[in-house]
Amino acid sequence: MRGFAYSRPGTLSDILDRLAEDTEARPLAGGMTLLPTLKQRLSAPSELVDLAGVPLLAEIEEDEGELVIGAMATHASVAASPLVNQLLPGLARLARHIGDAQVRNRGTIGGSVANNDPAADYPAALLASGAAVVTDRRELPADDFFTGLFDTALEPGELVLSVRFPLNRRLAYAKFRHPISGYAMAGVCVAGDADAWRVAVTGAGPGVFRLHDLEVRLSDRLDARAAETVDIPPGELISDFHAPSLYRAQLVRVMAGQAIAELIAPSGSTAG
Repeated sequence: MRGFAYSRPGTLSDILDRLAEDTEARPLAGGMTLLPTLKQRLSAPSELVDLAGVPLLAEIEEDEGELVIGAMATHASVAASPLVNQLLPGLARLARHIGDAQVRNRGTIGGSVANNDPAADYPAALLASGAAVVTDRRELPADDFFTGLFDTALEPGELVLSVRFPLNRRLAYAKFRHPISGYAMAGVCVAGDADAWRVAVTGAGPGVFRLHDLEVRLSDRLDARAAETVDIPPGELISDFHAPSLYRAQLVRVMAGQAIAELIAPSGSTAG
């Protein structure tokens, strides 16, 4: 690990000033990805600008019919939030199954979204629900935000401030966890309402993506069996020592079926 400076500004404007003054500085959220890359010398920032000094960035609130989650909200706080559990319980359940207890207590939703790991859980929830990412400069719909492997539409120095989830739809997520890392080898999020459903996949491909074929099948009726024969070209999926692409394609079908089944569970169940 190479040497670097460290600062913990107490205001958002000070954070933005530090990042603007030094293009080699990097924001530090939970550090779940950044710190390992530092140890492996894959990243060498001149300064880490810790975002934890601004409590406002960790707030969770309802605003104009949307659930707004601050970028510094940890996975554990999203999972435990009474507001999230009331308004979008499917998202709270997703957060409860991220990594392990240590990761959930340090990792943040903003860090996960900005890093766009191809096996992360939150990007699927954002893409399926039609959420938006709010930065210090603009608001981006999830469809435009995630652009590729570990890549987003963020510009140099641009900082994620919060994520806004619409509340006029329901959400369910199912994933096949890697037994060691807890990352999704295939995770599927289904979200929407009676008029339209969106389906997003993580873990199986080089980045999060929508499963349009299944969305079309669900337009007539929300039926878990619709996922059994959905078209998923294996050539578009990852094939590695964990699992070949054909196996991942089948995992996607199974996880999609489980998420749909959760949404159509009898009234009084935990789907939401």
